[in-house]
Amino acid sequence: MKVVLFCGGYGMRMRNGESDAPKPMQMVGPRPLIWHVMRYYAHFGHKEFILCLGYGAHHVKDYFLDYRETESNDFVMRRGEVELQGSDIADWTIHFVHTGLESPIGERLRRVRHLVEDEEIFLANYADVLTDAPLDDMVERFRASDATASLLAVPPQAVFHIVDVDASDHVNSIYPVTDMRIRENGGYFALRPEAIDHIPENGDLVGDACTRLAKEGKLLSYTYDGFWQPADTLKERNALEASYRAGTRPWMVWEREAERTPLEGLVDEALSRAR
Repeated sequence: MKVVLFCGGYGMRMRNGESDAPKPMQMVGPRPLIWHVMRYYAHFGHKEFILCLGYGAHHVKDYFLDYRETESNDFVMRRGEVELQGSDIADWTIHFVHTGLESPIGERLRRVRHLVEDEEIFLANYADVLTDAPLDDMVERFRASDATASLLAVPPQAVFHIVDVDASDHVNSIYPVTDMRIRENGGYFALRPEAIDHIPENGDLVGDACTRLAKEGKLLSYTYDGFWQPADTLKERNALEASYRAGTRPWMVWEREAERTPLEGLVDEALSRAR
C-alpha cells in the first residue's frame, strides 16, 4: 500500500533560525522525523513512499541520497569493507515529487494523483506526528466500510484549562481541555483515490475533502487514546527528543517487534490464524 507524505511546508512554528530544513527533517535522536514516520509504516508492511516535496526539498533528497545505514544498524568492518547486520531502507521504494513551494496539502495530493489513482486504498501523513496506533487495524476497519476517507482521531493535546462561566460571570467549573468530549485530527489518513475528487485546485485535504465527505457520511474516524505526539513546535520536538534519550520510545513499534522472543512470535502467529 502506497504512503503519501507531505513534507514541503515551511514549518514556521518549528524553525529556530539556524536551519532552513523543512519540519519533517528536524531530528529526533540520530534520525529525522520523516524517517521515524516511514519506519512506522514499513513496520506494517507499507514500504512504497511518495514524498510531496516543496520548501527545502534538497534537504530531503540529500538525506536519502547520502543515507547512512550504520546510524541505526549494527555492522562489521573487515579489511576496510563494511558488512551491514541489518538494513532500514534497502527494500523501500521512494518517489521524490516536487509539488510546489506554496501548495496547500490538498494541492500537493492532487499533484501526485497519478501515482495513487490505481490503488484501492492509499495512506497519507503530515510526516511530523508520531504514534503507536495499530495501523493494520485502522486500515482493515476502513477497508470493510463504505467510507471514502478515514483519519486518526485523538484527544486534544492542549495543556490549557477550560473555564465554564455563567451569564453573571461566575465560574461554574474549571477542567483540562483533555477532559472535553472532543477529538482532533491525528494526521494519519487512509484514503480511496476518489477522495481527491473532493479537493478543488489549491484546496485542502481536511478543510475541503474531509469536510465534504463528513457531510456525505463518507468520512470514518479511528478513535485512539494511546501514544500520539505531534512535533509542530520546538517545544514538542524537544519533548520527543527527551523521550528518545530517556529510552521511552513508544512510537518505535519496530523495536518492540525486535525484542519479542521466538515463542511470543509463534503465539502471535497462532492467534492471528485463529481470527
